[in-house]
Amino acid sequence: MSLKYFFSCFVILLLGNSINTTAQVIDNTSTFKTLPAKSYFRFQYDNDYFTKADEYYSQGISFEYVHPGLKRFPLTKLLLKSKNSDPVFGIGLNIFGYTPTSILSDSILYGDRPYSGEITLKTFSSATDTIYKRRISSAINIGIIGPAALGNEIQTNIHKWTGNPVPLGWYTQIRNDIILNYQVDYEKQLLAAKGHFLLNGVGAFRLGTLEDRISGGINFMMGNFNDPYASRINHKKKVEYYLYGQARTHFIGYDASLQGGLFNRHSPYIISAGDIERATFQADYGIVVNFRKLYLSYSQSFLTKEFSTGKNHRWGGINIGFSL
Repeated sequence: MSLKYFFSCFVILLLGNSINTTAQVIDNTSTFKTLPAKSYFRFQYDNDYFTKADEYYSQGISFEYVHPGLKRFPLTKLLLKSKNSDPVFGIGLNIFGYTPTSILSDSILYGDRPYSGEITLKTFSSATDTIYKRRISSAINIGIIGPAALGNEIQTNIHKWTGNPVPLGWYTQIRNDIILNYQVDYEKQLLAAKGHFLLNGVGAFRLGTLEDRISGGINFMMGNFNDPYASRINHKKKVEYYLYGQARTHFIGYDASLQGGLFNRHSPYIISAGDIERATFQADYGIVVNFRKLYLSYSQSFLTKEFSTGKNHRWGGINIGFSL
């Protein structure tokens, strides 16, 4: 079976299920997050404060550096290759924090989300096929979940600086364990209208000690933008501005931020496997302005409940990129 045939069947299958319905939350591989440069730095900050909440996915911090020289980075050799492609190579640092619905309790809130902190080093590549209008991205995440990820210290200090109540329950968080995860994301153009509208089918999988899941759905861009599937030398528009939206279904096998690490089974509180929601629906939407050298984005996200006693959750994020 060819790679092209496999991914086509994979996306069609997932799209067919997407109307029925997380650990690594920040992901910049999508076409609507394209920076038209071979080398750039990007920062993203997520927080549910943007939706007037302080629970579940509490915050995410991401630093990302892309440069052609990273092709020689040792872990890059483990990433996927693609013909007819215009690849970029990068590394990133991701920090995530999760809390229950109340941070003011100093005891375990049974039936609620566990406290959990994660820190990972991400090695990734993204290959855009300019002929068949598709993008294949892959990444390796290596890090740790647990107190060593400094989730307690980061959230406590931010709350002190901003004059908000400090969290009291981090001592109950998921215990230290290794993160080693591999991910693949696939995106294929379905419909396009000359730099003003783009519709894609998307599919993805995650496999490792942090999360096991497959996902599928659609996304769109609408506004004024360069074709993200075209070579960068053909990007003629100096200013881009557009809205985007994305709808995906996630089919969950394992989530360490809820169930604890794969090897360390001594966390004081976790969500049992029988209480995990095996299918969740996520919707993301946002606005992007790109001035060639400067990329700015604001987004909002919605996720259905991840465990039986949980509830739906929303958060927002800002994304700033600089071409180098």
